[in-house]
Amino acid sequence: MKLKRRKVIISCAITGSVHTPSMSEFLAAGPEQIAQQAIDAARAGAAILHLHARNAADGSPTPDPAVFSQFVPKIAAQTDAIINITTGGSSRMTLDDRLAYPLVAKPELCSLNMGSMNFAFHKAGGGITEWKHPWEQGHIKGSEDVIFRNTFADIRSIIERLGQAHGTRFEFECYDVGHVCNLAYFVNEGLVKPPLFLQCCLGIMGGLNTDPENLFLMRSTADRLLGRDNYEFSVLGAGRHQTPLVTMGAIMGGHVRVGLEDNLYLGRGQLAPSCAVQVLKIRRILEELSLEIATPSEAREILETKGADKVGFRS
Repeated sequence: MKLKRRKVIISCAITGSVHTPSMSEFLAAGPEQIAQQAIDAARAGAAILHLHARNAADGSPTPDPAVFSQFVPKIAAQTDAIINITTGGSSRMTLDDRLAYPLVAKPELCSLNMGSMNFAFHKAGGGITEWKHPWEQGHIKGSEDVIFRNTFADIRSIIERLGQAHGTRFEFECYDVGHVCNLAYFVNEGLVKPPLFLQCCLGIMGGLNTDPENLFLMRSTADRLLGRDNYEFSVLGAGRHQTPLVTMGAIMGGHVRVGLEDNLYLGRGQLAPSCAVQVLKIRRILEELSLEIATPSEAREILETKGADKVGFRS
């Protein structure tokens, strides 16, 4: 029997909440820049756009729905990509902060961190001697003493308030093997149903590191606990490990995530001038491996999202 040819979904995480303007002049640091980088990434081949918000004045992370509303509708009007709103926000935000815009937007897809964890990136600013904005240094160096909170009650609340109430599906972000176990618990409780979209997040201090063996561990654990036919998996690699790990994930049958949230560079010592160039890079690699790139409509079919006409940010 001839196997059905699969399509690879490219996700692009535009700006996140970790990197700061002093680290790269190309990091989207306000609504206009986020919108343009997202639109360009979609045109380059990203079927999913993973979005955080930043204040235009200083590039600091914000959960403010008014800021999200300055760029999300614009992206939706100019692309057909699946818009994926973070529920992670920042480790310094409360759960209500993190849910403020998703509950208004009711998107097709939201990210969901599958557990509380140390989320440290204090070494990221090691080479910076002058900071552009007062908030940056404390944000980076203070992460050594910060925990990202998502208790079982928090996760249940997000699933019920977004998934069950509004039909939003989730990018289940798993930074460690225990997070896959947590996801299996919510499946067994009947709170989430296949197809699950599992994002293997490797390289964040506090979670699994970027050893290739850890990707095999995550995949085999998900197979055992979730059943291979019940989930789609994707891979992100932090920093310089981005391209090798996501390529490895694609070869293993998965999808890929790139973007300046995860990695500021295009190559050794070369800052990426945009998210779109990272999308184009991984797209070229995938196509040279004879893998086909999923369109937004194909990604919707694979993940069984509710459709772009059922969200809260389109007229």
